[in-house]
Amino acid sequence: MPGGRLTQEDRRLIATLLKDGLGYAEIARRLGRPTSTISREVARNSGHSGYRAEEASRVTGERARRRKPRPRATPVVENGYGRDPEAVRAFETDFAEMMVATGLPRMTSRVLSCLAVSDDGVLSAAELARRLQVSPASVSNAVAYLEAQAMLRRERDGRREQYVLDEEMPQRVWAESIRANQEWVKISRQGAEVLGPSTPAGARMDDLSRFHARINEVMLDDRVAVYASDALTVLAALLHARRALSVSALASTLGWPEERVTGALRVVDEHPHIAGPVTVVRGGSLVGEYRAVPLVERLTGAQLAALESLEA
Repeated sequence: MPGGRLTQEDRRLIATLLKDGLGYAEIARRLGRPTSTISREVARNSGHSGYRAEEASRVTGERARRRKPRPRATPVVENGYGRDPEAVRAFETDFAEMMVATGLPRMTSRVLSCLAVSDDGVLSAAELARRLQVSPASVSNAVAYLEAQAMLRRERDGRREQYVLDEEMPQRVWAESIRANQEWVKISRQGAEVLGPSTPAGARMDDLSRFHARINEVMLDDRVAVYASDALTVLAALLHARRALSVSALASTLGWPEERVTGALRVVDEHPHIAGPVTVVRGGSLVGEYRAVPLVERLTGAQLAALESLEA
């Protein structure tokens, strides 16, 4: 192949043409190669008995093996817990490979694994680059990906930026997964409506929306179970009041700290399907008030239009 590496067949032809007395330029023309490629090949790989194809291939292979860099091992980080550093390093590699197998980019997996096995879960870009023996740019790209997936957060320590893998990471990832599933539900419901639910394509979209809705229900059951009670209590209070209430008014009425009310409202905001057909939105005569409203996302456009016609 012109411009590629010489093959064994190329070398045999070079040896034959040299014996026939052809010059480098003519050999290069017949092989479709630059003349410099042929002259360099002969100069580097000729022995005492001249140029031989088999010997040239062997020498070239040995030279390539000598040049091939050995894989660089991740430096073993000392710890004060009596762990075997080599076992920790082996686990770090296995952990990263597992994430690669599930679809995460390799460098991203290595950065996440390195953070995960560090006891405080906090490393700077320079520390990650040194431990992984990669460039800071590679670390930066991996961190940007992980941050977009809510798998780590940044914080500053003076002038130095650090990357943190904290105990809230699983919850953030879980919440992001729920949000992504909600987008699947929304767009596939839209597709079913556009394509027509009675058509094969529309039915496929409807099945897809139901599938992701079911996934969300299962995920919400596990993720929000501990928060559901407070969220439903706040919703009940707003429905009973039949008007918008502020956080302080809700806290006073329920006998809760304002932080607890704020947490319940945040859960409803992040997971609007938690309360079935009802959710909470900002809005009222005063800034900072909340009110309970129907969750119209559960209704298709056709269903909403039919209900509006009843009101008319």
